[in-house]
Amino acid sequence: MNLNLRQALAAARLHPSDVAARLAVDPKTVDRWLAGRTPYPRHRLALADLLGVDEADLWPDVTSPAVPRGTRDEFKALYPQRWAVPQELWRRHFRKAEHEIGILIYSGLFLAEDTAITHTLRQKAAQGVTVRILLGDPDSPNLAERGRDEGIGADVMAARTRNAIALYRPLHAVENIEIRLHRTVLYNSIYRADDKLLINLHTYGTPAANSPVLHLRKTADTGLAAIYLGSYERIWATATPLT
Repeated sequence: MNLNLRQALAAARLHPSDVAARLAVDPKTVDRWLAGRTPYPRHRLALADLLGVDEADLWPDVTSPAVPRGTRDEFKALYPQRWAVPQELWRRHFRKAEHEIGILIYSGLFLAEDTAITHTLRQKAAQGVTVRILLGDPDSPNLAERGRDEGIGADVMAARTRNAIALYRPLHAVENIEIRLHRTVLYNSIYRADDKLLINLHTYGTPAANSPVLHLRKTADTGLAAIYLGSYERIWATATPLT
């Protein structure tokens, strides 16, 4: 029996069925974890992230010797699809930012349509947090190619991006919030809150919502998180301010 896991569920006020729904697994699988079975690595990371604890707190005997310690410390969770990331995690991710929020997307409609998140962006900006949003230029050939790759077509992709721009535009007038349009090939969508990153990995022919998400924590000036942050800065430098 995994007493640590049971206590963490109780502290988070989550029922095993809640965990099963949020991690997209069978409820019997969660029962087996509580009984003592060790989950697969991706489920361990996602479960620890959901409960707001470290993986080692739930499974202290589990180690990953093949992964360097520094890299292992950067990983918080791995979600097989973006839709499997709990909506509350997205909201909490930005809500905890104290210095900087950075968003790199083509459209990111799932965020723009969440009024709780747009409210958080306004609130954080009012508190002095720097908010930078990079949206795709709807006239970019790379954006059109992405639409064709996903099977929705260039016109639909451009329309989704114009819709996102319209939804985000009211934030453009808010102090400490800046929005720019980029024309790059978007290999990953990046959602930054201080040293925490949610990285939506883009997969050829697969919609972003069905592609994996890494939850990382920057622990040093080198490493996985630093690579993605460097990519964000290079795109920001070449993007055009929204007018």
